[in-house]
Amino acid sequence: MTVQVVLAAILFLLMVLVGGKKGVRSFFTLFLNFLVFLITMILMTIPIVNPIIVALIACTAICSMNLFYINGVNMKTKTAFISSMITIVILISFIVFITSKAKVQGFGEEVIEEISVFSLHVGVDFVKVGAAMVILTAIGSITDIAISIVSPMQELFHHQPSTSRKELVRFGLSIGRDVLGADTNTLFFAFLGSYLALILWFKDLTYSFGEIVNSKVFSAEMISILSAGAGVGLIIPITAWTAACYLVKK
Repeated sequence: MTVQVVLAAILFLLMVLVGGKKGVRSFFTLFLNFLVFLITMILMTIPIVNPIIVALIACTAICSMNLFYINGVNMKTKTAFISSMITIVILISFIVFITSKAKVQGFGEEVIEEISVFSLHVGVDFVKVGAAMVILTAIGSITDIAISIVSPMQELFHHQPSTSRKELVRFGLSIGRDVLGADTNTLFFAFLGSYLALILWFKDLTYSFGEIVNSKVFSAEMISILSAGAGVGLIIPITAWTAACYLVKK
């Protein structure tokens, strides 16, 4: 039995003990998300396929599984889904503009030597691929914050139906402020931790601090972190406003 199987079994056991049936669905959703991510990566390598469109379809599938399959189809998941998709559309337009202006797409000089034996004319638009990858890495935090805001807002309105739309929005923003810092730090350390080997590589190459900051690889990762953080900040007011309008109208 491999280490991966043992770790997967431990994770499954913990999710079942803590989450029950919902924990089982959450566990299988991990594999479904991985399958969607794998298919997305394969489709992005096809020159005639637009990576932005593929990313939007993948995000729609991931949001649907994470919200509707795990939590069922109800007011909370519908509102969280709509808020997440609005945020993704706005964010992906912003990221395409930023990545094209920053000129960080493609291969950095640090990896050119290792891949010099291969053809670099792969026929892929790296600006769109980079934007798509940022969205896919941030989609988990975006949907998590959306459902975390909608759920207590629904509970408040259920117990106090006379709550106005303005008060509901204010309540949702208050919840969002509490989770904003934690989720932003989670994204930061997730990106930074995955590129710890890159930082050590920079050290072995005796790069100065200025060379590290100005390198294409480092700049691309910082843009990814900041863009994903912008998505986390954007989902909070969108979700608060959408949920408040839905609840009051209903």
